[in-house]
Amino acid sequence: MQLPREVIVGDKTLELIGDICKKLDFSESALVVTGPHTCRIAGKGAIDLLGDEGIRVEGMIVSSSAMNDVELVEKKIEEFEPQVVLGIGGGTKIDVAKLSSAHKGIPFMSVPTTASHDGIASPLVSIKGLNKPYSMMAQSPMAIVVDTSIIIEAPYRFTASGCGDIMGKFTAVRDWKLAHKIKNEYYGGYAASLSLMSAKLVLKNADVIKPESEAGLRVLLEALISCGVAMSIAGSSSPCSGSEHLFSHALDIIVPNSALHGEQCGIGAIMMAYLHKMNWERIKDTLQTIGAPVTAEELEVEPEFIVQALVRAGEIRPERYTILERKSMSYDFAEKLAKITGVID
Repeated sequence: MQLPREVIVGDKTLELIGDICKKLDFSESALVVTGPHTCRIAGKGAIDLLGDEGIRVEGMIVSSSAMNDVELVEKKIEEFEPQVVLGIGGGTKIDVAKLSSAHKGIPFMSVPTTASHDGIASPLVSIKGLNKPYSMMAQSPMAIVVDTSIIIEAPYRFTASGCGDIMGKFTAVRDWKLAHKIKNEYYGGYAASLSLMSAKLVLKNADVIKPESEAGLRVLLEALISCGVAMSIAGSSSPCSGSEHLFSHALDIIVPNSALHGEQCGIGAIMMAYLHKMNWERIKDTLQTIGAPVTAEELEVEPEFIVQALVRAGEIRPERYTILERKSMSYDFAEKLAKITGVID
């Protein structure tokens, strides 16, 4: 069970990055993995701050979350031999830093610049080029440093996406329970409770989560970090990823890069909650209140692709038992499901 040793959330916390590294005994060297845009936002600042503390530091720009980028960072780790790797940016930059450091046995620190999904705190990564359209295990961050003054400046769409990912925990836990009941798979009550608590926190505080609201952002960040911890405790993504994620992964295959991961999971949660006979209307209302998409039109995806993704979702990860295994997801049934829940007209 790997858990973060330090979680720092607040205004201007990036300024503490040098002190945090020293506290964790990373006082000699560090590699910063960031992107072209996030380097300007936070990466360069972190490099300068680490250098001011006398830490030998180098930066590396990556442009995607492809396996090629992971291999380039691994080569850099071999050459530079840092004590720690910092992933500074959105999900792709954090995932590349997370997986490359895990492969090389180097600790990793997560410094997100958006709050679009729970990857900022989880031990999992989503990397292109692995013949797996879903997440795989890497390692948990040694520390998570979240500067709310940076994240609140990001487009609000990312925050709304993070809420969509969190709403998916309602159906993910229900799927996990189902797998335990039908397949006798391991089910961890504590990890499940932590995931559900995070979803309930966002649902309860939906009115607070809005553009430029630091209070709402803190609610979301607490939920995202708690979900990352839940997965670390469970040793898998099961408490946080179920049929709603399979729908999102299927949609990624059909129309790559069409929408944000959390946005797709939120819409998936609405439909999977219906299949589970849960209160899907409340999930939908919560997402609408927050300003996350709840229809194919708002997602900017053709209705046809929503139906196709529902049909293909159950094929994405055959070893993971979900509600999709209990339904005959024909094209007609999938279309009816999407129409009943209002995802398509």
